[in-house]
Amino acid sequence: MKIVLTTLNSRFTHSAIGLRYIYANMQELQSDTHILEFSINDAIQTIAEKILQHNPEIIGIGVYIWNASEVSELVHILKKISPQTKVILGGPEVSYTPFRVALDGADYIIQGEGDVAFYKLCKELEQNKAPTQKVIPITLPKLKELSLPYEYYTDSDIANRYLYVEISRGCPFECEFCLSSMDEKVRSFDLDTLLVAFEKLWQRGARNFKFVDRTFNLNMKAANKILDFFLSKEPPYFAHFEVIPDHFPTSLREKIKAFPHGALQLEIGIQTLNENVAHNISRVINLEKMRSNIEFLENETQAHIHLDLIVGLPGESLESFGKNLDILVSMAKCEIQIGILKKLSGTHIKRHDETFGMVYSDIPPYDILKNDQLSFKDIQIMKRFARFWDLTYNSGNFKRTIVLLWGSQSVFENFYTFSLWIYEQTDSTWKISLERLGKLLFEYLTTKKSLDSSAVADAMLHDMLKLKGRAIPPYLKPYAHKIDVQAKKGTSGFNKRQT
Repeated sequence: MKIVLTTLNSRFTHSAIGLRYIYANMQELQSDTHILEFSINDAIQTIAEKILQHNPEIIGIGVYIWNASEVSELVHILKKISPQTKVILGGPEVSYTPFRVALDGADYIIQGEGDVAFYKLCKELEQNKAPTQKVIPITLPKLKELSLPYEYYTDSDIANRYLYVEISRGCPFECEFCLSSMDEKVRSFDLDTLLVAFEKLWQRGARNFKFVDRTFNLNMKAANKILDFFLSKEPPYFAHFEVIPDHFPTSLREKIKAFPHGALQLEIGIQTLNENVAHNISRVINLEKMRSNIEFLENETQAHIHLDLIVGLPGESLESFGKNLDILVSMAKCEIQIGILKKLSGTHIKRHDETFGMVYSDIPPYDILKNDQLSFKDIQIMKRFARFWDLTYNSGNFKRTIVLLWGSQSVFENFYTFSLWIYEQTDSTWKISLERLGKLLFEYLTTKKSLDSSAVADAMLHDMLKLKGRAIPPYLKPYAHKIDVQAKKGTSGFNKRQT
């Protein structure tokens, strides 16, 4: 029986750990099972063509928020061309109801962790014992009994992609916007077995590890062992972890401090600093610990920090969100990702719909359209705010220049005004070249903010020329007399005295 496991990743550099878990647990059916990965940028009919070239009797497809619409179209095409082929769907997007994307063409839908359930369903189909129900709920597999997927990352994956790994599943917290809050408890893999698997990956040349655990720093014993694994290795390497902001005991701090520059990335879900809003979504925050730990990471480590804030939470006004952003910028100079609230099927955030007038799109990614605090126009403005924030602040291209926007005043209020102005000039948030973006920023600071053009130019030249090979943009050439001869040729940045 020929079986194809497939999904559409959001980017080529991503890899599907879920497919490899299923493949690792296919037992005697593994030799007839193939993994085919695509991206959402690939043509759907071409994807269908490549899948059907294998003449599969069963096709398993992983469905996620980023590919749900594309999978819907893919299922339609597959069943039109090969109606006898059984199509089985699984993944987070189909694990909870309601299904908001048309997936009726699928033969079966596995709800929950399908590591073992997919194999069992394939066996039933092979033995002509097809289940009578289309939607199949499953019981959680015992993690320590699962075959691990890591040997099934190919040499090409190791060379060109991030490798997703995990040491646990589930989350002890109950944040109502998050699917992980639906899990009953945190379950852990056998750590010694994992470390052996990670060592094998390392020996094969793996250097990019992204841990998908929702709360990596929850279990200190496990966290310390994993950090020790990387600290025992010779750089360069890259390890990414999602961590909670208020749990950094001394043992963890000392290990994080030992990581070299570029080796460690920590994603910290702040979401809100407003305690009333946090209470609305069942999120526990400790502002004092949060501040202390972020300041520690900012000032005493070389880790790359990524903080998350959410627009549109129930009870959160623009003013409240603005205060959150102002506080975070005052605490750290790291990347601050601004996201828009999404209503995922199954999450408890739905309980606020009536009380706070929450209205969401039923089209992926199911983002909020308005509520009693934010109008549809407010949400649209904040989506553009977030995009321009990424292009200017998070990109790191304007580190010295962008802070001139606000000086000692409110970050949010000043960037909000700037984002309105820049959208008026571009009528777009995409396909804006770095040179045009810099020119617009320079124009805004010198005309709208009335800042001294020489001072702005000095900051921008420093930003623009910190990477070798960049030429001086035409609008900055009149101010470039302080730069050494090499920099004028676009081969160097500021001289040592000026830096």
